[in-house]
Amino acid sequence: MIKAIVFDFDGTIIDTETAWYSVFRDAYARYGVELSLETYARCLGTNLQDFNPYTYLVTHHQIQLDVVAFRSSIQQCHAQLMEKESLRPGILTLLQQAKEAGLQIGLASSSSRQWIDQYVDKLGIREFFDCYCTADTVTNVKPDPELYLQALEQLGVQPNEAMAIEDSPNGAQAAVAAGLYTLVIPNVLTKQLPFGVGHHTIDTLEQYDIHDLLACFSK
Repeated sequence: MIKAIVFDFDGTIIDTETAWYSVFRDAYARYGVELSLETYARCLGTNLQDFNPYTYLVTHHQIQLDVVAFRSSIQQCHAQLMEKESLRPGILTLLQQAKEAGLQIGLASSSSRQWIDQYVDKLGIREFFDCYCTADTVTNVKPDPELYLQALEQLGVQPNEAMAIEDSPNGAQAAVAAGLYTLVIPNVLTKQLPFGVGHHTIDTLEQYDIHDLLACFSK
């Protein structure tokens, strides 16, 4: 019996990821470099250890640029694009239904708590979450399962009593490795990427309510 739902944040609750890729791709193009989705996906849903898009032009293409100024420009452009973004379809309804059903609700994100805070307040969803597990609270972020294992501990449930909501291959891998039932709802960007196995995938939440989703994992 599922007692808790643990949400990823970036790309799942609000699509910050498509905007990031768009901004980086356009910036790289100005330097004559094509940023493929395959390359960029190495930092989707995880940290920048394997691929750092802020420094890649310098470290791998030997392009001379002011990394601090480049980072600032990228973040400003991303912020402008994000002004047009809101909760992904069906997310608010699912949060409300989960709360009404008495389920515990957690958040497990490879992003920092500071990053999460600015959005949960803007979106008005802070009160839905019973725990926040972020890059600040673990040693290893996704695809390592530590974030999900920490969320399970804080929510007081077992892996087979929780469902993860994810959008990216790294996130899905982490949730599956932690033993959670895993539902993947790809966004515009991540639907183009190859995923592993062990999860259930739907195109959008709009056609489902909480009972439909729980039924996916009760067979």
